[in-house]
Amino acid sequence: MKIDSQERKIHRERPCLKALFTVLCLGMMCFLVMWSCVGKEKEKQPPYSLLFQNYAKLYNSTNSFTSPDDDVLEISSEESPTNSFYSEFGISSERYSSLQKTLYWAGPDRSVTDVSMSTSPAHSTYIIQNLKDSYQIGEEIYVTIHARDFNNDSKPYGGDFFQAKLFYSKKASVFGEVMDLLNGSYSVRFLLPWVGPAQVAVRLIHSSEGVLVLKHHRDTDSDRVFFNGYFEGPGPNGTRLKEIVKCNVKWDKNGLERVGKGDCCCEYKDSRTGEEWRCQKPKSLPCSARVYHSMGGYIKRMTAKEAKFMQQTNKVINGPKSPINILPSNESARIDVREKCRPGLHTPVPAGFYLNDVWTSFVCKIRHFTPETTTQCLKDKHIYMMGDSTMRQWFEFLLKAVPSLKQMNLHVQYQAGPLIAVDVGNNIDLHWRAHGVPLRCRKTEVANLHYISNEIEDLAGGPHTVIVFNLGPHFATYPLDFFTHRVLRIRKAVVDLLQRAPATTVIIKTVNTAYKDLFGSDWYSLQLDKILRWAFQDVGVYILDVWQMTACHYNKENIHPGPVIIKNAMDIFLSFICPE
Repeated sequence: MKIDSQERKIHRERPCLKALFTVLCLGMMCFLVMWSCVGKEKEKQPPYSLLFQNYAKLYNSTNSFTSPDDDVLEISSEESPTNSFYSEFGISSERYSSLQKTLYWAGPDRSVTDVSMSTSPAHSTYIIQNLKDSYQIGEEIYVTIHARDFNNDSKPYGGDFFQAKLFYSKKASVFGEVMDLLNGSYSVRFLLPWVGPAQVAVRLIHSSEGVLVLKHHRDTDSDRVFFNGYFEGPGPNGTRLKEIVKCNVKWDKNGLERVGKGDCCCEYKDSRTGEEWRCQKPKSLPCSARVYHSMGGYIKRMTAKEAKFMQQTNKVINGPKSPINILPSNESARIDVREKCRPGLHTPVPAGFYLNDVWTSFVCKIRHFTPETTTQCLKDKHIYMMGDSTMRQWFEFLLKAVPSLKQMNLHVQYQAGPLIAVDVGNNIDLHWRAHGVPLRCRKTEVANLHYISNEIEDLAGGPHTVIVFNLGPHFATYPLDFFTHRVLRIRKAVVDLLQRAPATTVIIKTVNTAYKDLFGSDWYSLQLDKILRWAFQDVGVYILDVWQMTACHYNKENIHPGPVIIKNAMDIFLSFICPE
């Protein structure tokens, strides 16, 4: 009887024990989930789905900025493309995951209820770690940035976008690498590459809260930049009908549906790239009557609260003003790059430095070209330049650098091209054309706007062919997967070209710093630049870094860099073509 009674007691208590065990397990699981979402310093790698899904899930539980006046920024959710999305380009899930990790950007881990909680450039400071009386050339120094809000409280999370440089007047400068420590502090590493004094300069480009505004509009509001489509066709009694409508990329939500219901649009699909362009349907003309393209305009949809978060942009951070003293070193410690320029070289940080307006590269040994040596380098070359107006600057530079190059009048709209110049005596032909839509330009013929991948596919290549291209600002307002898709198509075209003509020289010009607003921020450009580098890291092309060259120069930043920067970038470009 004792045994039966004991068994009955155990039987009665067993459900309670199971329930208690279940509660404990659930509690432990909730604790682990909460711990993983807080964004501790040691947890620096994001979950696989963060890049293209809802950014705000990482940052706060409410998915919004809240304020007493109910001016709320809702952070939308966007589905992550599956790996099959990129399978046609030979991109594995592991490779795709590495891109997401590269693009990961930290941010607020709590609801931001007032602008006073955002990063204040006036209260944020930097210090130089273990500052000494003097240093030797080739040494490194480390700077720590402490971000504070407008209440002068330390920020407990990362995500601020800082840029830093070391400089001396207008004589020397070098870019500094900023690392987010994810706790409101940031570490900057500087190389000391010249002899003489040097000072640190740090700028807050965007607060972490401002970056959230940029992310939100990039992923949900791509039609804030719109384009015009011009339709022309015969009308009654020998007249000519003309209509202008809005156009944009067909990619997820581009906004054209907001102004039209049902069958809203004319759609134009490129048979080779598969990319689609949309225009609202004209009232009286067919879709086939589209003749011209141009920039349309900008739509400002920022709320009053968002505008306040974006006000503290490109502001100087306070720190020590006393110059650092850099002394000569022994011969063995000299900074000197002797490696011959070749495809596939890594771009270090810093990639080089300015001294008396001359850039010394740390990538490979750079030559400095005269008009004579430039002509000699380009002799018997077919040079194809494709991209935006910053690439057109290179075309214009070579026209001046090689006096024997003569531009032909192709009777096209100059801003979009195509442009061509020839030097018959030296057998040089130089081409430039804008990349395909989206393109912010003056009214130009649609037929002249070609996708870069199509252009590359149509080239035979070979030892006399040089291809250089860039992509950047015109794609800043679109979701990252749209830009990635465009880049991977170009990558496939380049890979195919190098397989059939491995002696072809292919050069990629990176984006440069310039804009700081909702329509073209440096933060957008930095993300695009990372995608471009990720896509071509193993292809065997030259990467020409102009990001650091524009970020650390004393010239006021401009989407079109000044002559000094262009000259130094062209020396690198020509050194890639003619390394000896």
